[in-house]
Amino acid sequence: MSKRDYYEVLGLSKGASQDEIKSSYRKLALKYHPDKNPDNPDAENLFKEAAEAYEVLSNTDKRARYDRYGHEGLRGGQDYHTYSNINDIFSSFGDVFGGRGSVFDEFFNMGGGRSRQRHSGEPGADIRIKLPLSLEEIAEGVTKTIKIKHYVECKDCGATGAKSGTGKKSCSHCNGTGEVRQVSRSIFGQFVNISACQSCRGTGEIIVDKCPACNGESRVMDEEKIKVTIPAGVEEGNYIPMRGKGHAGKMGGPEGDLIIIIEEKRHPEFRRDGNDIIYSLKVSFPAAALGDEIEVPTLFGNEMVKIEAGTQNGAVIRLRDKGIPVLNSYQKGDQIVIITVHVPKKLSIREKEILEELAESNNIQPDSKHHKKEKDFFDKIKDLF
Repeated sequence: MSKRDYYEVLGLSKGASQDEIKSSYRKLALKYHPDKNPDNPDAENLFKEAAEAYEVLSNTDKRARYDRYGHEGLRGGQDYHTYSNINDIFSSFGDVFGGRGSVFDEFFNMGGGRSRQRHSGEPGADIRIKLPLSLEEIAEGVTKTIKIKHYVECKDCGATGAKSGTGKKSCSHCNGTGEVRQVSRSIFGQFVNISACQSCRGTGEIIVDKCPACNGESRVMDEEKIKVTIPAGVEEGNYIPMRGKGHAGKMGGPEGDLIIIIEEKRHPEFRRDGNDIIYSLKVSFPAAALGDEIEVPTLFGNEMVKIEAGTQNGAVIRLRDKGIPVLNSYQKGDQIVIITVHVPKKLSIREKEILEELAESNNIQPDSKHHKKEKDFFDKIKDLF
């Protein structure tokens, strides 16, 4: 089923302001919120659809591309989340407003609704890796197994950092709050600065005996093999985020993401131009003059092309649908075969004799009539003087 227009989803016109977009989304989010519509899959789907529309239209760059190109302009779905469950929405919308909290913290917390689960630990870092792909792999799509080294939760202590059989105690420095308040006074009044407690790293608890496996860090370095499916049609610079596959957080903090950045390998025969593939085909003078059928390589196997008699240097033959697929589409680019007529640098005595004989033919000479007209024109100029 095709996606609905995002403005239609939010019930707005294309000229809607950011305030109108936010207001409309807020109303829909409250209307279809899962707490108000338990066991209603239709409401949940509308809730996810509204979240996706808001994510795009509330971002200036994404909205501009969407206004110009529609859904196709959003880099094959990488500029928005296709939300599989409600928790994805709660965990993703902090980035939409550029702040720490989720958009739902702002919309629902005051009303006693569902709030986002917060982690007391330190979040894990993202991992970015480049994945080189050949044009053949890009054209067909491919599943790759990659090996990464990253922090994972320590199994010996259950990611608590404490030695098995021991526990934690309340931090005496912050009295278990995880925060330290510093009060300063000036002529303008009293200021309170609140920061995470350095003694307990904001957790409010102190480890009594550190886990020997992780030295109290709650995580250890490990190597993991991860399968990633690359859709056909990706290009240099595209990226695939794998949620939660980055470094594990400390003390139960959320995992980072694994960001896979696509890198195109240089091809020995082809050059990519958007979704088209450029291939240079050298043909002999006799083949160009007389015509021929020649087998050429494509990304999907060899293909026979017909060289018409009288084909000129630089002529183009287009092989339909032999290029790169358009990402998340059934369309494909073409293979552009550019003809280069080969001129030999060395000739045998017999070859020279044959060419010298041909040189006397009018058909071999480039447009002799044109040269005659130019001569007549200059002769007429001379006659004027």
